[in-house]
Amino acid sequence: METVEIERDGRIAWVFLNRPEKRNAMNPKLHFEMNLVLDELEADTSVGCVVLSGRGGAFSAGQDLKEFFRDLSGDLVAQKKAQRAANDWRWHRLEVFDKPTIAMIEGVCIGGAFTQMIACDFAIAAEDATFSLSEINWGQIPGGLVTRVLTEALGYRDALDLCLTGRKFDGTEAARLRLVNEAVPVGDLRARTQALAELLLSKDPEAYRATKHAVRYVRGIPMREAEDYLAAKIGELRMRAGVGAQESAISKFVDDKSYRPTDSSYTSVKGE
Repeated sequence: METVEIERDGRIAWVFLNRPEKRNAMNPKLHFEMNLVLDELEADTSVGCVVLSGRGGAFSAGQDLKEFFRDLSGDLVAQKKAQRAANDWRWHRLEVFDKPTIAMIEGVCIGGAFTQMIACDFAIAAEDATFSLSEINWGQIPGGLVTRVLTEALGYRDALDLCLTGRKFDGTEAARLRLVNEAVPVGDLRARTQALAELLLSKDPEAYRATKHAVRYVRGIPMREAEDYLAAKIGELRMRAGVGAQESAISKFVDDKSYRPTDSSYTSVKGE
């Protein structure tokens, strides 16, 4: 890979966009390579969690406007291939990726980079990270799926604010808006992300997958359809996990008393 690097640490795969000289702006090659990377990691049974970040102290400066738009001008086939690859990995693949995903954000997260950040299950940012949807400032609208996914992640007024002002804001405000789960000092960023990854690795992988799919899908469907879908999802989980999985899970709670809802779980970096 020329534009993506993978570090493996136990069952965690750290995936880094690797164009630091461009602040990890995304060109067509990066989109094609990220699709290949996600194929590999989703199929790799030794990988249990994927962390997405960027080299050189930047998450991503968005699309590489020169390589993605200007250089492909007039080549309709290349344009369609690049656009499809960009949307595939940043949303269609990541949204329902079979394994836990975390976006680890430092430096800049601009424009199109919002898509993959929101698609990940969790996002942890450095307090001094810089976020911006700047397109309005140069006569454009946020590209790709950004506007759609942003309105799902934020309240209506906050989404309008960010899209229509193009203002910059930091990781602390991103956490207040719930665009990210939390913001931490940049020196604590990797350790905090790893702690979350290890927590997610402790969950039953089939239950995690089914729950993620359920939460993401039922948001946009009527109540009766949601009821049917969730019942079907429970049936799918039983099939994928094995006949005795549900009874084993209930036994842990009822008989072994090895789990209680008040057990410690994921806490903020301040221990709250």
